[in-house]
Amino acid sequence: MYGNSIPVGRVGGDLFEYINFQPRCNIDARVARAVQLSTDYMEPLPEGKSPRNSVDAHVRWLESRPGYTVSMATGYGKAKCSEQMRIAEDLQQLYGIAGVLLVDAQGHGIISAKIASTVHDTFHAFMLSELDRYGMTTPDFFEQINLRLAQSVTARNALGREPNDGVREIATMLYGEIHPSGHFRFVNFGHPPPLIFCSKSQKSRPIDRDRMAQFPPLGLEIPEDHPDRNKYFSMTFRKKQMNSSDVDELTLMDRGDIFFLYSDGAYDGSDKQSRLQIEQVMRDHKDESAKEICNAVLEYAVKQDDYLQQINEADRIDDKTVFIIKRT
Repeated sequence: MYGNSIPVGRVGGDLFEYINFQPRCNIDARVARAVQLSTDYMEPLPEGKSPRNSVDAHVRWLESRPGYTVSMATGYGKAKCSEQMRIAEDLQQLYGIAGVLLVDAQGHGIISAKIASTVHDTFHAFMLSELDRYGMTTPDFFEQINLRLAQSVTARNALGREPNDGVREIATMLYGEIHPSGHFRFVNFGHPPPLIFCSKSQKSRPIDRDRMAQFPPLGLEIPEDHPDRNKYFSMTFRKKQMNSSDVDELTLMDRGDIFFLYSDGAYDGSDKQSRLQIEQVMRDHKDESAKEICNAVLEYAVKQDDYLQQINEADRIDDKTVFIIKRT
């Protein structure tokens, strides 16, 4: 894997990150903690002692309710014990998984960089909590990030803004996890979808976009069944919160296949002529490393900027990010 970004100015609104879980967080320690909790949750709380963990606290509450029986406490402890064992197993899967985060804040410059940074910081703060609670990323994780970028009714009223004044901090986000099998599972909030360059056909593999779940940019759409839906401005209300069916999956089938992830400054994801030209760059550099392929695509994108300057459409020039995942 390799990625790079070229901002229009000194700073830009594009952000990408390769996430290797093993050095970023202590997986061994988290697994050990989950296993220890699975044991602790089955230990009865000694009489007169303060609760030692969340199970003790819940059992103490159960004891205060009418109809309490010891079997209720035992059953709850067994369920929480099983949950921790599952978390330990899921955490161990992270040794073979790598994450890829791409963020593209609208515009470029200091404000865009700040928006991208907000998404990045929110992402990592929630990620740590997610690993502790579930041992993996879940759809709820992405709903929390989406809500963080939504406009608060209270804050907007305090600033004296009108609901329809069009001022928004807009950012697209694509996050995916690549598995050793070549599977790439991802969620997409308004970002151009990935392309797959097939080593056998020497061109992009057709992808049925109508079957892919794609949400609007972060913060623009709140699910109508979210308890805080009335506390935020939403362009429309999504019918339901995310679930596992909203996580898409693509696969690198053969050796030499390439995932091409990008921001719209490099390719907008829709122009056929640009796609054909990028495919030619891929063909020319297909036998090279991910880094060399990435740099070749960025070089092509920069040359396109020169063309936009010549035809007096410099306003279309934007930050450029390219991330290449190559199956070897």
